[in-house]
Amino acid sequence: MGKLFVVPTPIGNLEDMTFRAIRVLKEADLILSEDTRVTGFLLKHFEINTKMISHHKFNEHKTIDGIVERIKSGETIALVSDAGTPAISDPGFLIVRHCVENEIEVECLPGATAFVPALVCSGLPNDRFCFEGFLPQKKGRQKRLTDLQTETRTMIFYESPFRVVKLLTQLAETLGKNRLGSVSREISKIHEETVHGTLEELINYFTNKNTKGEFVIIIAGINF
Repeated sequence: MGKLFVVPTPIGNLEDMTFRAIRVLKEADLILSEDTRVTGFLLKHFEINTKMISHHKFNEHKTIDGIVERIKSGETIALVSDAGTPAISDPGFLIVRHCVENEIEVECLPGATAFVPALVCSGLPNDRFCFEGFLPQKKGRQKRLTDLQTETRTMIFYESPFRVVKLLTQLAETLGKNRLGSVSREISKIHEETVHGTLEELINYFTNKNTKGEFVIIIAGINF
């Protein structure tokens, strides 16, 4: 029987790619890629010639059974997302679960995950935290926010640059405008930035500011 490797890729700076990740991708029989165009750039940079196919949230339900059968037949398959560690707010959970259910060995390599450097740089308690990722856009969003009113742990959110002010505003309305937090963007890239302050200060900073990149928002728990 083969094996599934879950391989983190850089979230910005290509120098964050590990030697081990490069070796695994070179030795694999097949790479499952969230976006073959993005992964193609990475593979070209590191001179990796392994065949790849698309594996994303729109087709993973249809392709999982075939992938599992390929691994059972002896193939080694590597799973990557566009950036960071697969299955963390990215495709990957379903294929890992199916492999576990079929007693297929799964190995996840250590590597880049956006929320870790953002959490460390926030200056907020990181001994206990909860990862919320992307909140629902419509149904269930307000309930999730309301449930967090009594959360004592540091909270972590992902958001796009187009909705970051909206999320900060909703957090201020739910948790209070004086709740402390930090916002990190462009982690490991040239224009990396982390801004600290109250939710009111963060809203004021990012309102009418033209920003790019994925955002990681860190918010203090109720007792901090």
